[in-house]
Amino acid sequence: MKKLILLAALAIHSALARPVYIGTGADGIYLAQFDSETGVLTEPALAANYEAPGFLALHPVKPVLHCVGGGDTVASFSIAEDHSLTLLGSAPSGGKGPCHLAIDTSGRTLAVANYGGGSFATIRLDADGKPGEIISLVKMEGSGPNKNRQEAAHAHGVYFDKANRFLFVPDLGIDKVLIRKFDPASSVLSENATDDMISPPGGGPRHMAFSPDEKHTYVINELTNTVSVAQFNAETGALKPIQEIGTLPEGFTEPNSTAEIEVHANGNFVYGSNRGHDSIVVYKRDPKSGKLTLVQHAPCGGKAPRHFKIDPSGKWLLCAHQNSDTISVLSLDPATGLLGEPKSTVRAPKPICIQFP
Repeated sequence: MKKLILLAALAIHSALARPVYIGTGADGIYLAQFDSETGVLTEPALAANYEAPGFLALHPVKPVLHCVGGGDTVASFSIAEDHSLTLLGSAPSGGKGPCHLAIDTSGRTLAVANYGGGSFATIRLDADGKPGEIISLVKMEGSGPNKNRQEAAHAHGVYFDKANRFLFVPDLGIDKVLIRKFDPASSVLSENATDDMISPPGGGPRHMAFSPDEKHTYVINELTNTVSVAQFNAETGALKPIQEIGTLPEGFTEPNSTAEIEVHANGNFVYGSNRGHDSIVVYKRDPKSGKLTLVQHAPCGGKAPRHFKIDPSGKWLLCAHQNSDTISVLSLDPATGLLGEPKSTVRAPKPICIQFP
């Protein structure tokens, strides 16, 4: 019966249709299919039961999907030809409240950020992609000026560079992007010779994205509704801040917090999400300097856009609204960067992450 439901959910007859996995704060990982020709997204169906598998990451080589989950765990699922999922195994995340994960380019290491515990860890993956022992566990100390949200360290993301030499960890609680050397052969993290990137006081760095050429990084600050632009030195791992730009329209004074950030594959535009204003902010990127110029604030189609993903064609943006239990599809013009009105909206329980395999 479960397989029949999944097949029904994937009933789009187009050569351009492809599966979409949805991590949730609910009962499991959901599966839908997206047609990049028409912009149609099917109603998601449950693909695998797992407690609150919020954020997802794909293995770079194997047909394996990874997630964080309730019970302070990370888990791995094999992906079948029909896109159904089978649990390979799970392991402790090394801390409280895992919220984000990434797989290194060799496929041997899973990195995880533990928000509640203010820690991050590397976990060894076996030959099948199953998580095993914790290799490095780093617990941060400190606090920030926002007494309600920065009473302690809160690691919020983990990111490897393409060369697999460094791990970057935005920490909302201590206003830093932590930089650690990474050894892909052993999965070991070590202190880096350069300093961590200091974010604006009270900014609360949440997530980050590299430009396609990896000359610049873009860090979205949850608490001050800004984006920090930095130059990236691929040799030393250093991040040098060069710009700070707001995510909200002038005059907007209602409560808001940012969530996700992504650079378009063409390198010309950067997108960020506003929860409260319920919009996607669009910036034009100068490929040479890396600096941003505001282009648009586009309605996202729901409440609290926790995550979004630009589809592989580069012509659509799928936005997950955690507080309205929906996902909306917005058209995207790769030439101008502009987003259109939400084309369609489907129901999904507490969507937190969208992932195209």
